[in-house]
Amino acid sequence: MLEGLAEQIHKQQQNSQQMVQEMMDTYLQLLNTPGSYLSGQAEQQQQTLQQTAQQWMEQAQQQRQTFQQQAQQQQQAFQEMTQEVLSTYTQLLSIPISYAQEGVRGARFPIEGYDELTVEEVSSRLGGLSADELRVVRDHEERNKNRETVLEQLDRRIRAGA
Repeated sequence: MLEGLAEQIHKQQQNSQQMVQEMMDTYLQLLNTPGSYLSGQAEQQQQTLQQTAQQWMEQAQQQRQTFQQQAQQQQQAFQEMTQEVLSTYTQLLSIPISYAQEGVRGARFPIEGYDELTVEEVSSRLGGLSADELRVVRDHEERNKNRETVLEQLDRRIRAGA
């Protein structure tokens, strides 16, 4: 799009230069005309000059309208592209959040109120847990309270296959 706009501007400059040159040639021709011809050709030269100026103004107006249309099209395309990018970005952000929310809802720690329990209370609740649940408890214990006796009990049960 920008290349087309640059090309249009270049063409407009060329056309403007050509029209200015034609106007100058017409004016010089008028000045170089001998006095005897001046009265008859003055009107013709003036008409030619007016026609050339009118053509130049019409072309300038057409090019201005073309540029305005192209600018509007580019602005609209940019707005659409920006909206599409924002929409895609929003979708990308919402996917992980929805998975995380779903995971938090579905995930439940194997022993309710674990962090408030003593070593004896934890030990009494390990019996009904699967090997996977024991690993979850062990990871949590290691990251938080890191009680050696609890970790040893969990390791023994995991090795024994729950």
